[in-house]
Amino acid sequence: MTGRVRRDCGQATVEFAIALPLVIVLLLGVIQVVLIARDQIALELAARDGARAASVAADPTGAAERGAREATGLRPIRVSTVTGAKRVTVTVVHTNPTAVPIIGIVIGDVELSASVTLAREPP
Repeated sequence: MTGRVRRDCGQATVEFAIALPLVIVLLLGVIQVVLIARDQIALELAARDGARAASVAADPTGAAERGAREATGLRPIRVSTVTGAKRVTVTVVHTNPTAVPIIGIVIGDVELSASVTLAREPP
């Protein structure tokens, strides 16, 4: 019995050394997904604020641009506005750099976008 215990002594260490890189890559992947989700939520807020500003402004395009940029610290963002007689649609686009090591090389940069349509109100 003593001989068997001595032979299995390093088995747990070897298994840990094999599993550790996989656990680290999974953890980095989860971190990157959380960062992308955070930026997507910020873009949705920017689009909502830009659409609200555009829906009540005499100059919807300029108001949407200012409203979206003030709502988020993400840079650079592209803001586009489509104005109709009764509705205004604001779309905000941001390219999210994948800054997490290893994962960034695998998935590359992610383009995020959010779009909001609101009814126009008299200025």
